[in-house]
Parts: sequence; structure tokens; C-alpha cells
Amino acid sequence: MKKYSYVGISFVVLIFGIWFFPKIMDRIDQREVSYDTRLDNFNELSYVKLNDVKRKVPGFVFLNQDSLYVSNEDFLGKVFVVEFFFTRCPSICIEMNKNMKILDEEFGSRNDFGIASFTIDPENDTPKVLKQYSELIDVKSKNWHFLTGNINDIYDLSNSGFNIFSSVNPNVAGGFEHQGFFALIDKEGYIRSRENGLGSPIVYYLGINDESTSLQGIDMIRNDIKKLLDYE
Repeated sequence: MKKYSYVGISFVVLIFGIWFFPKIMDRIDQREVSYDTRLDNFNELSYVKLNDVKRKVPGFVFLNQDSLYVSNEDFLGKVFVVEFFFTRCPSICIEMNKNMKILDEEFGSRNDFGIASFTIDPENDTPKVLKQYSELIDVKSKNWHFLTGNINDIYDLSNSGFNIFSSVNPNVAGGFEHQGFFALIDKEGYIRSRENGLGSPIVYYLGINDESTSLQGIDMIRNDIKKLLDYE
């Protein structure tokens, strides 16, 4: 990975976040979390499968915001949530991490829960920048890991390991594009989800809010985390 001076970039990130992040957060905070009878309208979470084989989280080793190596094995025995984001994201990452904070504040004190947020902009998002970002959004728990490393390894994990699209695109705001999904992983490392109305797994949970429906992705994943924690 190339080495750059991140002092100027970090300053811009912090100034941008201090001004812009709270404005978005205040808007989202006004939404009362909606609970729908459909939240409990399932018996068991499905396994996400490929060629009829249950999909596990691929192996990985990356540095977190405290410059500590974290691997997939560190999450064994934990229910955890995965996302792909970047700190300079001017759009959906802000809302995604507002919703992720809801999960962290509810479950982050548990020893059997964790969050893995992989940056898709690792050349900028060093451990130092990720640490500043975690402080900016006021992360409370020690179980939320912001992870960075080799860019090819990260994109392979995103696009092939999880099939959550991420890409460099200089033509969009921020220079990167990605899907705003959360993946839910059980204690044995398998990707899990509830089913849709047709009996198929939804696979991923939308990490941003959809104003067209009362049942949000954050509502569904909160409920499903509880199920994995309580019964598995």
C-alpha cells in the first residue's frame, strides 16, 4: 500500500464530519423505529447458499482502528454484522453507520456480538483515520472493528466473498460506489437471513432507510440478531 501524508486529509474528514454528520443524524433521529407484526412472522433464519452449499465468511486478516490485527477467527462464537463503507463517503455511509450505531448501542456490550466495517478506500482510511472516524461518530463499544488492509483483498472480500458490490468510480461523489447492505453472520461463521414472501432468503439487510415501507432493514436485523443470540 502506498504511503501518503494523511494529516491534511484527516483534517478535512473531521471538519466535513463535524458539520455534515450531525445534520444527517438529526434527520434520521426523528424517525421512530417502527415495529411490524412481520418482524416475528418467521420460525428460523435461513442459511445463504451457493450451489446448495451453506456460505461461510471467507478468511480475512486486516488491521483495525487500534492497529491490531483482526481476523474472521476472532468473530467465531459471536453473532456479527458486516458492512463495506469509507470515511469520506458523502452519502449512504452516514446513514448506514447511524443505523449500525443502533445495533452497537443495543448489543455492543455483549461478548458474543461484534461489528466488522471494512473500508473500500484503504489508501486513505489508515488505522489512524479510522480511529478518528470512530471517535467522530462516538462509538462506545470495543466490539465494533473498523478494518483496513490490502485493497485487492478488501475488494475480493466484498465482491466475491460477500457478493456486496464495491468499486472505484471517479465519476460518482466520493470516488467510490458500493451497496448499502448489512450482512448477518452467526456464531459459526455462516451468513444468515430471514426469508422473503416467496420462501427465499433476502440474503442482506438494507442498511439505509426506505421511506416507502414501514418495515426497515434495521428493524429486521435487530430482531434477527436477537434470535441468533437467544437461540443459537
